[in-house]
Amino acid sequence: MSWLGSFFGWLADFFGTGANWAGPDGIPARLLEHLEFSVLALALAMLIAVPLGLAIGHTGRGEVVVVISANLARALPTLGLLVLFVLLLGTSSIWPVIIPLVLLSVPPILVNTYEGIRGVDPELRDAAYGMGLRGGQVLGRVLVPVALPLILLGLRLSAIQVVSTTTVAAYTGLGGLGRFVIDGFATKDYASVVGGSVLIVLFALVVQIVFALIQRVTVSPGVSQRLKVR
Repeated sequence: MSWLGSFFGWLADFFGTGANWAGPDGIPARLLEHLEFSVLALALAMLIAVPLGLAIGHTGRGEVVVVISANLARALPTLGLLVLFVLLLGTSSIWPVIIPLVLLSVPPILVNTYEGIRGVDPELRDAAYGMGLRGGQVLGRVLVPVALPLILLGLRLSAIQVVSTTTVAAYTGLGGLGRFVIDGFATKDYASVVGGSVLIVLFALVVQIVFALIQRVTVSPGVSQRLKVR
């Protein structure tokens, strides 16, 4: 049997087994766990990084934080950070895993939010001040709408980071879709490995689609057209 035949055979075996669709270890339960971990980590990262990026981008103060954050994003070892927090805080709650997920998610959001605000045409900023708008009004009414595509890009990158890292976090005992892959390798259940991997890929694709729809709905046509011209 070719590798392609084996792949589809494992896939059919995984999704065709009724036991994989029921109970706390079933596909719906693991998918919900993965979704909960991902949404919580991304929401906390947004609460930290978006206001900070807006403030630094608007005022120009604290730009060193953005530089450090960008460097950390490239330097932090994902699995090592997860294992470290689990060793330090134990496994009695989800926070030893959520905290490193948040730390890994903050840099892309922070950097893209900052770059989006700082990249707004200075003439547009000056025109807003010339119309009598104050600092907060300029930020909310002018800068954020123009910078929104980059801000959403940062959120999308972080969401993909969270989805993939939550998969790796199964090494530490966390639930989610990664359990199928980790447990499958441990027991040589390759149908579970293949099925879990496909579910994770589909999850990531859905995340991409969701953010594409969000951008289409929230970004003004004028800004979108301007990006196409560039």
